[in-house]
Amino acid sequence: MSTPVLSTRGLDKNFGSLVVAKDIEIALPKGVRYALIGPNGAGKTTLINLITGMLQPDVGQIFLGDEEITRLGPEQRVRRGLVRTFQINTLFPNLTALEAVTLAVCERRGDAKTWWRPITAYGEVLDEAYSILTSLLLAPVCNRPTRELAYGQQRLLEIALALATRPKVLLLDEPAAGVPRDESSELFAAITSLSQDITVLFIEHDMNIVFKLASRIIVMVGGRILVEGTPAEIAADPRVREVYLGGAHHG
Repeated sequence: MSTPVLSTRGLDKNFGSLVVAKDIEIALPKGVRYALIGPNGAGKTTLINLITGMLQPDVGQIFLGDEEITRLGPEQRVRRGLVRTFQINTLFPNLTALEAVTLAVCERRGDAKTWWRPITAYGEVLDEAYSILTSLLLAPVCNRPTRELAYGQQRLLEIALALATRPKVLLLDEPAAGVPRDESSELFAAITSLSQDITVLFIEHDMNIVFKLASRIIVMVGGRILVEGTPAEIAADPRVREVYLGGAHHG
């Protein structure tokens, strides 16, 4: 059996007497689309923060392929191919989409320290940036300032910036949050069409989106993994139905 591209072993995290992660074990194969779901306070964002190095576990290990990355900082994890987008929009409002992604590609290549060179010296970088934007349906607006993009396009640009790092694993924290329904179809089409070389783990509250995009689903409750399975298995699991009684999935 091949080595998972991302795995955790026995992750625990407490804040005082509050248990936010307990004995978390996951193993994500290459190219699989995983959804991470659970009611509010289940520990989903905490788990993402542990995986990305924003938080350190009290106990346990995190692996990217065969390499243990438990004690590496967030930037070191990004350089190794573990990248996240954030729910809160953090883009540079005055840069165009093409400028922003070009900068991200330069950063990955180590060219960012020579930013004073004329942009025409970066033809290969510009081509890569434009190709990423094209793949996410952003080529028609690539020369518009970020602040002028529709919100759904801004969320796509966040994914483009992540793709510029050439990730092995892409973590998406509620990619559809705040996106109007008429803009969300492009967003989901872009996520669906991401390279099969990239493993995707996304947090999402909307079950329609989860069952449309995910090939496997992890359900968290109270800082623990309740169950993992295919969408059909999760839909049929009485424990999951019990967790979501009373509309808890909106929390």
